[in-house]
Amino acid sequence: KKLSPNDIDLFISAEIPNPDIDPVLHEVIIKSMIHGPCGSINPTSPCMKGGKCSKRYPRPLTKETITGDDGYPTYKRRSPQDGGRTVNLKLRQGNVVSIDNSYIVPFSPLLSRSFNAHINVEYCNSVKSIKYICKYVNKGSDQAVFTISNQNDEIEIYQTGRYISSSEAVWRIFSFPIHQRHPAVIHLAVHLENGQRVYFSVDNVSERLLNPPPTTLTGFFELCKIDPFAQTLLYCDVPSYYTWNGKKFNARKQGVPVPGNPSVYKSDALGRVYTVHPNNTECYHLRMLLHKIPGPTSFLSLKTVDGQVYETYQAVCKALGLLEDDDHWDVALTEATVSESPGLIRDLFVVMLSFCHVSDPLLLWNKHRDSMAEDILHRLRQQSDDINLDFDERMYNEALILIEDRLYLASSKKLSDYGLPSPNRDNIPLFDSEYLRETSYNTEEQLRFVQENEVKLNSEQTAAFHQIIQSVEQDLGKVFYLNAAGGMGKSFLINLLLSKLRAQKKIAIAVASSGIAATLLNGGRTAHATFKLPLNLGVTETPVCSIKKNSTLAQILRNTSIIIWDECTMAHKAGMEALDRTLRDLRETNKLLGGITVVLSGDFRQTLPVIPKGTRADEVRASVKSSYIWKHVHMLTLTINMRVQLGGGKADADFAKQLLDVGDGKITNINNEIELTHSMGVLVDCLEDLINQ
Repeated sequence: KKLSPNDIDLFISAEIPNPDIDPVLHEVIIKSMIHGPCGSINPTSPCMKGGKCSKRYPRPLTKETITGDDGYPTYKRRSPQDGGRTVNLKLRQGNVVSIDNSYIVPFSPLLSRSFNAHINVEYCNSVKSIKYICKYVNKGSDQAVFTISNQNDEIEIYQTGRYISSSEAVWRIFSFPIHQRHPAVIHLAVHLENGQRVYFSVDNVSERLLNPPPTTLTGFFELCKIDPFAQTLLYCDVPSYYTWNGKKFNARKQGVPVPGNPSVYKSDALGRVYTVHPNNTECYHLRMLLHKIPGPTSFLSLKTVDGQVYETYQAVCKALGLLEDDDHWDVALTEATVSESPGLIRDLFVVMLSFCHVSDPLLLWNKHRDSMAEDILHRLRQQSDDINLDFDERMYNEALILIEDRLYLASSKKLSDYGLPSPNRDNIPLFDSEYLRETSYNTEEQLRFVQENEVKLNSEQTAAFHQIIQSVEQDLGKVFYLNAAGGMGKSFLINLLLSKLRAQKKIAIAVASSGIAATLLNGGRTAHATFKLPLNLGVTETPVCSIKKNSTLAQILRNTSIIIWDECTMAHKAGMEALDRTLRDLRETNKLLGGITVVLSGDFRQTLPVIPKGTRADEVRASVKSSYIWKHVHMLTLTINMRVQLGGGKADADFAKQLLDVGDGKITNINNEIELTHSMGVLVDCLEDLINQ
């Protein structure tokens, strides 16, 4: 029976009690049942999200209780004008605010008075609320971690405890069901031929490779070979008539008899084939066929239509008329060839493959490959001075390489995943922009820069310069750390190293932990973008870079002579360790960082790795100094401040020294606070004086 508003008011209240009639209840409600306060009177309350209270307070004031259609009534909350009470509440900030009934959490006077605690009581009368509350009350025990400490003992003992409510205890004592699911849903595997998952251990690896365990799909094929009734069923219908015991399907012995098949029984069990993303082209179309063709006996039988065997499941789906044609994609590419460059046409083709679920990508490629390779033909004609040169497989292969590189960036897929031919990557693509970027520096300009600036190096810079060049030329694969504060000429030295090696036609990669720092390096980029570092470095136990072995970037790293990583002090150690694992794999060596000479630079006085909600210890733990790589690092230190020497003033030198003292923590008082002297700056009275100074 649905309670009336008056009945609800007998059990639940959302108003401040009368202190004269029931002072005890009044005190309990004021202490335990006021929400917040929040809203305009306290916008910093923890419940405020986007300028609004996430618990929907303050609630509307009303003279009487109103029952809603969704099962949650609007409780009686009288305004002060209608006889409602108010109380003054002191906030943490010290200011006093007036609270009315709109901030009172619904309560039961009996329970609140009995337990003197925060007990929220709500009235629920619809399925919308009951279906949630029943599961919530009986969802299982919670856990809490608490500490027992002794002021006279430095050791703290941590224990884990659990508690259950009395209602849950009774529920479990009487063995009432907690959850129930009906009907049974049987998951059915879907995979390509010899593409199922195989679990093995060291002891049975050979056996599992030779005789992989059957799956529900291979078991379905075997069942259809021997059971005439199974040959009439689709894959998803099999669990209604058969049970799977891990090795094969067996006919059910209970259920509703099937007319005309007295030995066959049907249950209410459902079969559901695992979903497959359309980008997994062959497996996606295999799943489609399993929902359309009854009683297949093998993978080959699924590829056979009217006696003709097709090469792909996609082709079978097309032959059966299960797919839409690609006429609209063909029209789009045809229109693009009229006005767009071959590079943009390739990009359009990549977008179609990645997001448009093209039914026959190979047909589109064969029809429009000349348009996608037109710029390659043009450049080869210019190089060979042969105007009669025509398209050949080499040019199409170059176009496929460019398309696959773009495709991998867009969706981490290969062309073979879409039924397209895989390009031959034995040689570096002639026109790959990424490879050209690292190998096409003007050697004359680089050499001129070295000749003009090498003589400007001071003694410390010269020593560091020659040690690093020696490691590169002798293939020593050393790892250096260039320790230099601001103004020591670190960027100047790094750019000189880059020009020196690029003038010798060597590949020198320059990266930095931040985009601003990368702009100061010749050809510099961020480390994350260059090495494709994972974003969740602090979560993955052994992260690796997302670089394919057959990609252009992998070939660049195989031929790289030096890597310079500026502002490495800001980088998470896991990023550098991921690069180490990747370089060892790509270069097929166990040498540190693949045997490449690496120069790390930065200043540990500045920002360390940023760890969300982390402590100082977390930042130190994430620093490169905590990495296993650090013990192999050769230290190179720059202490001569080149900015001061160029400025030439004693005041500049003193100022630079004071800055270093601040970074070293030498200028602190007894409260561990930094004290700056007047010599560190000039006090001004207004903005104009600051500009003039």
